[in-house]
Amino acid sequence: MKDNLLLNKSKAFALRMIKLYKYLTEVKHEYILAKQLLRSGTSIGANIKEGAFAQSRADLCAKLFIAQKECAETEYWLELLHESEFFTSHEFDSIYEDCQELMRLIVSSTKTLQGKSTPK
Repeated sequence: MKDNLLLNKSKAFALRMIKLYKYLTEVKHEYILAKQLLRSGTSIGANIKEGAFAQSRADLCAKLFIAQKECAETEYWLELLHESEFFTSHEFDSIYEDCQELMRLIVSSTKTLQGKSTPK
């Protein structure tokens, strides 16, 4: 499979979510929000990977829209964890920026795909 920026970034983000989950559960003893974050944060890449094997452009768009929703949910959990002081502003800023960058890439991809599917 050729190099895919979106797939690579989403996988790196998922690995970061796993490390954050370990930190939250082992150091901060936070389990509920950490589990929600782990599920949504790793689901982004899973949907993008599944989309790589889509049967059609519409199928690919559907997978990317699911990834987009999971990314938005991940932003929410990160905000809650930050605002409830489970990690510092510096830690939050770094991972939140990664999440927003991933969101921008997904949105850009869906817009590109939708533009290609509309007749001119």
